[in-house]
Amino acid sequence: MDAVNKTLSIGYSPCPNDTFIFYALIHRKVRVPGIDFREQLEDVETLNRMAREGTLDITKISYHALGHLREHYALLRSGGALGRGCGPLIVAKPGTTLDQLRQVPIAIPGKLTTAYLLLRLFDPLIRNVVVIPFDRIMDAIVRGEVMAGLIIHESRFTYPRYKLEKMKDLGEWWEHYSGMPIPLGGILGKRSLGQDTLLRVEAAIRESLEYARSHADEVREYCKQHSQEMDHEVMQSHIDLYVNDFSLDLGNEGLAAIERLFKEAEKLDIFPCSDKPLLAENL
Repeated sequence: MDAVNKTLSIGYSPCPNDTFIFYALIHRKVRVPGIDFREQLEDVETLNRMAREGTLDITKISYHALGHLREHYALLRSGGALGRGCGPLIVAKPGTTLDQLRQVPIAIPGKLTTAYLLLRLFDPLIRNVVVIPFDRIMDAIVRGEVMAGLIIHESRFTYPRYKLEKMKDLGEWWEHYSGMPIPLGGILGKRSLGQDTLLRVEAAIRESLEYARSHADEVREYCKQHSQEMDHEVMQSHIDLYVNDFSLDLGNEGLAAIERLFKEAEKLDIFPCSDKPLLAENL
């Protein structure tokens, strides 16, 4: 009698970079012997909260959230978003100045997002924040509900349509400040799954991305089904920006950037230090 496969829950966002990476894994173009996957697509802040509750076995999260999750989750080398020129932007109506940011309400996509972590590192005195789903932030600025907004994902490409201006590129600021790329989001697995299972999943995610790169036309329709921004050029720009060689493997440079981000956050007591090994390979 054949053994029954173990089913692991796997969470990722409907953004084109994630659906591009995970298409082959979810559609069984890539298989992990003995393991099936049950996907759950949610915005990144929902995934962050679900990970804090221990709901998902494997999940995409913000690196800010990972700072709070190291006791129970380990980081996989593949599947994440880390790079240069891909950080969050502060945008506002024309005429708003950076000096006003400490006084006016600013929309953020979530308190566990890396975008908000970078904002806190950039200026710890900015405190008047309002959590709004990332895809509604620009509308909220236009309607006057907030004076400025911290935008991520495809909003980087579409904010000029709303007649908004870029006030600060926090990714650019981080790269200048640290000399390192920006760690945005990573893939975690529960430590309780064990090293062998986690490393097999890690290898499968890497293979899934390699499949997507060689079957881009096949994968694109799945990305389009879930994308908040249906414009083809914007969707492709999103994939091109957020999916890179760091998505295949963080490498030494990517790991150094994550460690630097964590040290900066720990200095400000944004999240606690941890003595747990960061990577699944070191369990």
